Amino acid sequence: MKQQSPSRAFHISLWVAQALLAALFLMAGATKLLTPMEALHNMMPWTADTPEALVRFIGTSELLGGLGLVLPALLRIKPALTPTAALALALVQVLATFFHLSRGENALIGMNLVLFAIALFIAWGRKNKIPIHAKGYPASALQ
Repeated sequence: MKQQSPSRAFHISLWVAQALLAALFLMAGATKLLTPMEALHNMMPWTADTPEALVRFIGTSELLGGLGLVLPALLRIKPALTPTAALALALVQVLATFFHLSRGENALIGMNLVLFAIALFIAWGRKNKIPIHAKGYPASALQ
């Protein structure tokens, strides 16, 4: 059995992280964007004290961020948007952490920090370690 090179294993781990984080943010974003506010208040109590426009904006941001984690890299069209999306989602988690701290919702902070760390891992990995190059990128530049 042939053993994978560390760079191949790292590349696969980045894709797994991207897919999982994208799925989470796509679901969270779609929920905040499409669920009626009354139902959302039952699922996420903080939404009852937050303007609907802000909740919908957060949902839109999470949805677009989730798409940005995978589509540019997968399609190899503007793949530099993938680490940018990861950094933007890391920022969302920083803001969510401060928001939840201000409301005394300390139980939610752990998840924010985990998502922050995964997003930073993706941003760093796709920017510095194993970037994905756009279609038509010269093969000689990869060596």
